[in-house]
Amino acid sequence: MLMQLPRLTNSLRDPFDVDQAYLQRKIILQKHLKHSNTANSLNESELARKIVDRWEEASTEVRQAYKHFIGAVVDLIDREVPSEEFRVVALTAYHLFGGPGPGEEDNYDSNILKKSELQKLTGHAVSDANIQRVATLAQRLSSLQPTSPESALVLESHVNGSCSDLEFGADLAFQTPARFLVDVTLEDEEGEETTGSSSLFQDGWQDHNDCGQNHSADDGGKFNLSWLRDACDQIVRESTSQLSQDDLAMAICRVLDSDKPGEEIASDLLDLVGDSAFETVQDLITHRKELVDAIRHGWSVLKSDKMASSTQSRMPSYGTQVTVQTESERQIDKLRRKEEKRNRRGTEHGVDNDTSAASFSSLLQASERKNLLDDLIGAGPGPHALSVTALPQGTVRKHYKGYEEVVIPPTPTAQMKPGEKLIEIKELDDFAQAAFHGYKSLNRIQSRIFQTVYYTNENILVCAPTGAGKTNIAMISILHEIGQHFKDGYLHKDEFKIVYVAPMKALAAEVTSTFSHRLSPLNMVVRELTGDMQLSKNELEETQMIVTTPEKWDVITRKSSDMSLSMLVKLLIIDEVHLLNDDRGPVIEALVARTLRQVESTQTMIRIVGLSATLPNYLEVAQFLRVNPETGLFFFDSSYRPVPLAQQYIGISEQNFAARNELLNEICYRKVVESLRQGHQAMVFVHSRKDTAKTAEKLVEIARKYDDLELFKNDAHPQFSLIKKEVVKSRNKDVVELFEFAVGIHHAGMLRADRVLTEQLFSDGLLKVLVCTATLAWGVNLPAHTVVIKGTQLYDPKAGGWRDLGMLDVMQIFGRAGRPQFDKSGEGIIITSHDKLAYYLRLLTSQLPIESQFISSLKDNLNAEVALGTVTNVKEACAWLGYTYLFIRMRQNPLAYGIGWDEVIADPSLSLKQRALITDAARALDKAKMMRFDEKSGNFYCTELGRIASHFYIQYSSVETYNEMLRRHMNDSEVIDMVAHSSEFENIVVREEEQNELEMLLRMSCPLEVRGGPSNKHGKISILIQLYISRGSIDTFSLVSDAAYISASLARIMRALFEICLRRGWSEMSLFMLEYCKAVDRQIWPHQHPLRQFDKDLSAEIMRKLEERGADLDRLQEMEERDIGALIRYPHGGKLIKQYLGYFPWIQLSATVSPITRTVLKVNLLITPDFIWKDRFHGAAQRWWILVEDSENDHIYHSELFTLTKRMARADPQKLTFTVPIFEPHPPQYYIRAVSDSWLHAEAFYTISFHNLALPEVIYIAPLKAIVRERMNDWRKRLVSQLGKEMVEMTGDYTPDLMALLSADIIISTPEKWDGISRNWHTRSYVTKVGLMILDEIHLLGADRGPILEVIVSRMRYISSQTERAVRFVGLSTALANAGDLSDWLGVGEIGLFNFKPSVRPVPLEVHIQGYPGKYYCPRMNSMNKPAYAAICTHSPIKPVLIFVSSRRQTRLTALDLIQFAAADEHPRQFLSMTEEALQMVLSQITDQNLRHTLQFGIGLHHAGLNDKDRSLVEELFANNKIQVLVCTSTLAWGVNLPAHLVIIKGTEYYDGKTKRYVDFPITDILQMMGRAGRPQYDQHGKAVILVHEPKKSFYKKFLYEPFPVESSLKEQLHDHINAEIVTGTICHKEDAVHYLTWTYLFRRLMVNPAYYGLENAEPETLSSYMSRLVQNTFEDLEDSGCIKMNEDNVESMMLGMIASQYYLSYMTVSMFGSNIGPDTSLEVFLHILSGASEYDELPVRHNEENYNEALSQRVRYMVDKNRLDDPHVKANLLFQAHFSQLELPISDYVTDLKSVLDQSIRIIQAMIDICANSGWLLSSITCMHLLQMVMQGLWFEKDSSLWMLPCMNTDLLSSLNKKGISTVQHLLDLPKATLQAMIGNFPASRLYQDLHHFPCIKTKLKLQKTDTDGKQSLSLNIKLEKTNSRKGTSRAFVPRFPKVKDEAWWLVLGNSSTSELYALKRVSFSDHLVTRMDIPSSLTTLQGTKLMLISDCYLGFEQEHCIEELVKSQEMGTAV
Repeated sequence: MLMQLPRLTNSLRDPFDVDQAYLQRKIILQKHLKHSNTANSLNESELARKIVDRWEEASTEVRQAYKHFIGAVVDLIDREVPSEEFRVVALTAYHLFGGPGPGEEDNYDSNILKKSELQKLTGHAVSDANIQRVATLAQRLSSLQPTSPESALVLESHVNGSCSDLEFGADLAFQTPARFLVDVTLEDEEGEETTGSSSLFQDGWQDHNDCGQNHSADDGGKFNLSWLRDACDQIVRESTSQLSQDDLAMAICRVLDSDKPGEEIASDLLDLVGDSAFETVQDLITHRKELVDAIRHGWSVLKSDKMASSTQSRMPSYGTQVTVQTESERQIDKLRRKEEKRNRRGTEHGVDNDTSAASFSSLLQASERKNLLDDLIGAGPGPHALSVTALPQGTVRKHYKGYEEVVIPPTPTAQMKPGEKLIEIKELDDFAQAAFHGYKSLNRIQSRIFQTVYYTNENILVCAPTGAGKTNIAMISILHEIGQHFKDGYLHKDEFKIVYVAPMKALAAEVTSTFSHRLSPLNMVVRELTGDMQLSKNELEETQMIVTTPEKWDVITRKSSDMSLSMLVKLLIIDEVHLLNDDRGPVIEALVARTLRQVESTQTMIRIVGLSATLPNYLEVAQFLRVNPETGLFFFDSSYRPVPLAQQYIGISEQNFAARNELLNEICYRKVVESLRQGHQAMVFVHSRKDTAKTAEKLVEIARKYDDLELFKNDAHPQFSLIKKEVVKSRNKDVVELFEFAVGIHHAGMLRADRVLTEQLFSDGLLKVLVCTATLAWGVNLPAHTVVIKGTQLYDPKAGGWRDLGMLDVMQIFGRAGRPQFDKSGEGIIITSHDKLAYYLRLLTSQLPIESQFISSLKDNLNAEVALGTVTNVKEACAWLGYTYLFIRMRQNPLAYGIGWDEVIADPSLSLKQRALITDAARALDKAKMMRFDEKSGNFYCTELGRIASHFYIQYSSVETYNEMLRRHMNDSEVIDMVAHSSEFENIVVREEEQNELEMLLRMSCPLEVRGGPSNKHGKISILIQLYISRGSIDTFSLVSDAAYISASLARIMRALFEICLRRGWSEMSLFMLEYCKAVDRQIWPHQHPLRQFDKDLSAEIMRKLEERGADLDRLQEMEERDIGALIRYPHGGKLIKQYLGYFPWIQLSATVSPITRTVLKVNLLITPDFIWKDRFHGAAQRWWILVEDSENDHIYHSELFTLTKRMARADPQKLTFTVPIFEPHPPQYYIRAVSDSWLHAEAFYTISFHNLALPEVIYIAPLKAIVRERMNDWRKRLVSQLGKEMVEMTGDYTPDLMALLSADIIISTPEKWDGISRNWHTRSYVTKVGLMILDEIHLLGADRGPILEVIVSRMRYISSQTERAVRFVGLSTALANAGDLSDWLGVGEIGLFNFKPSVRPVPLEVHIQGYPGKYYCPRMNSMNKPAYAAICTHSPIKPVLIFVSSRRQTRLTALDLIQFAAADEHPRQFLSMTEEALQMVLSQITDQNLRHTLQFGIGLHHAGLNDKDRSLVEELFANNKIQVLVCTSTLAWGVNLPAHLVIIKGTEYYDGKTKRYVDFPITDILQMMGRAGRPQYDQHGKAVILVHEPKKSFYKKFLYEPFPVESSLKEQLHDHINAEIVTGTICHKEDAVHYLTWTYLFRRLMVNPAYYGLENAEPETLSSYMSRLVQNTFEDLEDSGCIKMNEDNVESMMLGMIASQYYLSYMTVSMFGSNIGPDTSLEVFLHILSGASEYDELPVRHNEENYNEALSQRVRYMVDKNRLDDPHVKANLLFQAHFSQLELPISDYVTDLKSVLDQSIRIIQAMIDICANSGWLLSSITCMHLLQMVMQGLWFEKDSSLWMLPCMNTDLLSSLNKKGISTVQHLLDLPKATLQAMIGNFPASRLYQDLHHFPCIKTKLKLQKTDTDGKQSLSLNIKLEKTNSRKGTSRAFVPRFPKVKDEAWWLVLGNSSTSELYALKRVSFSDHLVTRMDIPSSLTTLQGTKLMLISDCYLGFEQEHCIEELVKSQEMGTAV
């Protein structure tokens, strides 16, 4: 690269970088702007110092007098004015009246003059009283001041306009440029300039200062291009140059306009002109600036000429009809942009390629041409400095004195194009026509876009003028969406949601009512969701179309708990997209970016429809919305307006503000009158409520002055007199008075009735002029021919003062001009100040490009995405930023976003800038603790603080403030002061004119101290916050606005602060902040009476008396009604107060505490509601914060939000269980608090005292509840085959195969099965032969099934002691701390005890714990999917990963999300490691659909719902690394040893159907899952990532490696085990039972940790009495249930007890049977009894399953209790009935649930049969047997034909067989083949034979036998059963609908059918034949009616009956049957 040689001047002067300078200036301006906005205080008041000399030293009296004077000025002005105007009025008033008091000679005239001067300033008439007051106070203030020449000077000098504190030069008199001077003569004439070309105003804006100088040179100076031409002429004539005059001049221009230093330029010039023209060079150098300005101005004019000629065909050019760009036009556009870029770059380097070719003469002409807009451009500094490039043809400019007017004629409506037609409504689908009721056809715009919007899914952007019918475009897109979900003539409403984002609440309400009405025929629910209108979860679910504001939808989609809602959105309509340019634009950008990323990541379709006004850079907006410019982009210019609009822009250049106000009123009047003269109505829009009446009065006043009142008359109207009577009734005097002059007013502060009346009068033509605020333009559709916007300044509390009317408002107001049915055109007039004229011109002629405002809120939006989990690192953040409009504009217009050209050249894609923006924002967020930013890896980690800020919409800068100011202990006023410092309120400023009212409010409505007082900004905000809570009222308009603005944000800020305190664990501060949250919600101070919360029902008088007499709630509760009446001196009030005390939400708390270890307490909390639930006050649910706090250390150890529903409030007390830590030395107590989330003072607390708490001596890790799943296969391979041993697994029902058990060497069993078998150990030899007992996972003792484990060990040890055969015990468990206890109980000596620490692992483990918020379980699980994927990518990108989840549904959802994330990363199959062929082979073997899908992506599923084959296949694939990820339920941690490198535990809760809540897995469950991390042969270390609910994060951190002891839970299940021992005879006496207990582990632990079991100590007497009491209570319960009989201390077993023990049922179940089964119980009742068994208590009723149960209950045969659809027993009943009816079950979980229900039912039904048989009830026994057959076959008895047991059966065959008298399978089996063939006709006989082979054909032979025993004769019946068909040799039952293998069994029932008695029952099974006998009871005197029945336990219709009486007869005759 060539370097310039160093020169001295270069080293002295750095090169000037224009970009850098631009950016610097921008920063300085921003700082300046910020500084001016954040002036916090009025202490050094500018105005005060100007009026009062030495203000700082002024006495209190002077200050007081000053305040009164200011108050009087506020009253005098009586409307809202900017502060500068207020100061001028105050100063003038003081100047006029502040002299010495008026003397006698003071004449009347001078007072009149003073009054008129003030009236000019205020712009309206002022009353004499007000003037008198101002005068008096001014004189008083003046008299109190020391008169000195200096003070007089200060006053005088100020009024004359020069004051020392003014900036130098600001007081220079401004001379109007010469071109304005001509206006002076044109008082009433017009100076006109008419434009003929469409490109009249050129790029003259940015250089307007330079142009000004150039013109001044034209007029008086001589140094311009003309001078240069003359100089060159002279040089050429004198022949000192070789060049022609033109060339020389051009060369000099180039040298002068180069970047070279001065000396170089001088030498270059000398080279050009020669030494003789030295003076010329001197002049050139001296006046270089003027010349360069002229050159540049000339070039810019030439360039814009050139551009204008090339842009004739360019879009959008005003006045042409442009709709969609074609491909070729797009190419041309691209080329043009390239060309422009090149030009720009050239200009930057001082070489202009275009103009180099231009001649000097054209440059000279151009430089002398002034831009027409230069005049308009006045003195416009600041943000409006923009150039107007082109105004429409026919535009006229007029000059008047003090103002200027630009008139733009209406664009004529474009003609219909050939082939263009309107779409008729009848062309739409039938359902769509309903929404267009009353319409004949669509308008032009709607017809143009119809095809694309209605028939495609394209994203759409429509840019069209206001009033062009964009609402119907939205409607068409909605109807298209509805059409997608119309299937089978039915609208599937639950499949979709439509979101309509409207920019304002008023508009949202209007859209909601319009669409509700129009979509009601389609049964669509449309609801508004804004700050004012909240929706409950149910309401949201029922709604199909949500109308919302951008902010509200942003808040909703920011929360992962609402993900389910946003996932259903299929159509997003964004109205007024041009809001991107507004300060609310970033919200729309964030929404669109979030939606687009959702579309991309979930691969679901969300259509975006953008509706916008006309805008120049619509292509970029389309690109942002992902609209295809070819098909989805529509641009319509103003020629498509339904009513063409003429526009007038008036800029007032008058500087004196009094004259300006006068002129404003005058112009407004003129425009209104012009319209009235033409017979039109006019609307005048002003910007404050007071201004409406003031302007209306002023119009009437001016009309009176000009004698125009005739125009303002409406008495000619036919209904005048009638309506006048109506109007007079109004209480609004302005409405009544102004009606006389046909003028109306309208603003939001008026009563609704008055507003409606005014709207009616205007639309009926009785009002000719309506003066209103902008709200009318938004909320009500009321058009007028002429619309005048009077002034463009409006008060905005968010901006902290007056701002310009925005584009959106102006467009909306202009949209009201012209009435579609009546007017040919409308007229929009805007009156503004001269410096804003060009801004509004560009704005409304669509030449203002839409820029992005996103950078301003980048930090907040980035934080929201991180909190949502959609952005987890810098890379993703950059991708997210790429979806914003900012990124699109940044590349187009880098300078506007602080990017210099050098950066663009170095980084054309701007990816580095993108990254820099993200990193800076991330660093700032990290500093504010809103997220953790790991710069090394680029990862983001969300923090609680960031999450709170996102959810509550708190700005980043506010969080910084809270970090600084929030402390553990603060008082009320400090908290309010801190809230006042929130950046949400940073723009609120303090005004002089508000001071008096603020001071009054401070005295009246503020109970708390205000820091800084009312003159301080934060003091003012504090006052307004307190005022809001106090419900005070305000007068000053700016204060009303500020107060409304503050109150809108107050509630969420308070909630956020409460959450922050809660997360920090500060108990006092959390409770304090919660109080204030409720205080703000209810607008009641915490110190006020709680009953004020019923203020709508209890009078203020009653409340005041209660507060005065200090009657708090507790006192009122204790008092009688009459005492309360006497207390408040209102007898009836007592009853009323008592009634409302009953509604006040009280709850009672009680708790029991069990120490688990020395540092962990388990708390069981009972919550009992104690109030009357009334929906009006309590709604559907009340929420309570449950906090456990240690008041000593001010710390919260546990917090959760508990929801109490109406149903729960009426049910039993609610139980919550949680654990809390405890530290030594013990604090005296903990408090458990329940504090209402919404009711002040509604709280309860319970004290946990630690005085007598005995903590256990030893420590250990908590046990697990899952059943041990032994490794059968492993042992079969390694033990059985090698050693030739027999091994048996105990499965099946209560009776295992006896032969197998006897021959087995090894028995593998579950605890339950062994318990069932070993109960009868006396009679079972194989039990007593056991020599080795291996107990795997023995730490399960403390879990649900622990008692069984405890009993079988205790029993085996007892058997061993009884039989004197040693049993060796081997216990296997996780690391134990109290191993000694366990080994002692097992009888293991020290030599056999091996106990290792948890850290002793073959592979070291690294654990990461991450917390996730979200109240609701499912959305929280959803939000964990992305982090789970990120964990795989970070910790185990290629090694195996196990993910544990809580349910089968979660396995599926998690896997699907992982697939989606992998696809988004463009590696969809990254988890798969096998060839396509191998994969296809595997997939062909898989039966589960979901598993088949996920396996294709290398992700397996594993849960109990899969069949064995699928499960083992998945295990094999994972074990062999064919698939990398396995998502499984927690059971896998036990059953299968499948280690992985990384284990992710996704959520630590599961749904407990019994308690209807999500409960935690025990810690050891978690440990067991973690234990699967790390593969011994392959990994150096394992990784575990645990994703938990945020509140539990610290719990897991602390307890994961802290050992928990195993405690016994036998006590809770003692009854069944004691009953079993009584049945076996082990316990016959109370002492036996106590002795039995000493063998248990419970007894060991009682001695060591008595407090856990409720004992105070472990003294022998205490223990003895405890054991005795325990045994006594158990015996009594068993006796009550009918299981045992007590005789003093002896006990004996009863029939029910024996059955319970034999069938392994709960004593509660058999007790229930005993009391519910009768002699002839019906099938329906039996089904209810079966379902009611306590064995079904644990059947899961998952979340929302009650809805499935309700649907099932409609389809089943027998009714169930509709109020208990969430009850497991009701669900069991429904599952049985669905099984019998063969209904399709709603979800796969129900299929698995049905399996377990059927599995358990066998032993329960057999027990029921035994109970019936023992009671001798024949009918009930047989019904019960039928029930078992139904369970086996899945058919109804009698209702269904038993022929349906045949798989080949169909309805035709069934009816033909029934006709021939065949109704059972038995009949078919008895038929000969030929007969059967003839009967079935053409049905394939082979299939029927094949099916019949499954069923047995049984032949029965009976023989009566008499025997003599001890002289007594007894009868017995010999029975021979034999199978006669091919079923010989097998007993396997044919039960295709029963989930398990089953053997056939038969009942032999001996009974009397006539008396319904059952004599004997025997259950038999056989494979070939069987001989057995039954004794006939000796008590039978006659055998009449006695029968033997053979009944199958699995086949319907196989009964055989044999009459014994006939048998006797036949035998007597000598034959056997």
